[in-house]
Amino acid sequence: MVEKTFNFIVSGGEATGGPPIGPALGPLGVNIMAIVNKINEQTSEYRGVKVPVDVTVDTDTKAFRVKVGMLSTYALITQALGIQKGSQTPNTSFVGDLTFDQLVDIARRKREGLLASSLKAAVREILGSCQSMGVTIDGKPVNEVQALVGSGEYDARLAEAA
Repeated sequence: MVEKTFNFIVSGGEATGGPPIGPALGPLGVNIMAIVNKINEQTSEYRGVKVPVDVTVDTDTKAFRVKVGMLSTYALITQALGIQKGSQTPNTSFVGDLTFDQLVDIARRKREGLLASSLKAAVREILGSCQSMGVTIDGKPVNEVQALVGSGEYDARLAEAA
């Protein structure tokens, strides 16, 4: 059994059999459209966002596995807000407003890729990205939300699911 792994960056839910996927996988004799369909199925929630994808193919049996990589915090925030990029002057010009629930959702999705020891710590890390992008939380500036999180104001909403 010989496995080959390929790394691609695709637009979520919009991969095609053309470059870069088709030319890379074509010589292996696999069903490229089956792989493309699987990629699109697994990345559909990230429509329009660039997503890293690993495709592992068993060259003997032609069986394949698709693994979607971790999106950047920046990409998750821009997707949640429906914006293209962060603010040029993040402390004076704001580009969007996340709800606290959206913030927690992003922290949960990123959790395994963060160094945070708890959901609360993960939320604080994501808040740092929001600060540098010019994003407010429930209409409040990030430093105010950081203080509220630090004081325990949101602890009930950040309780870990047992």
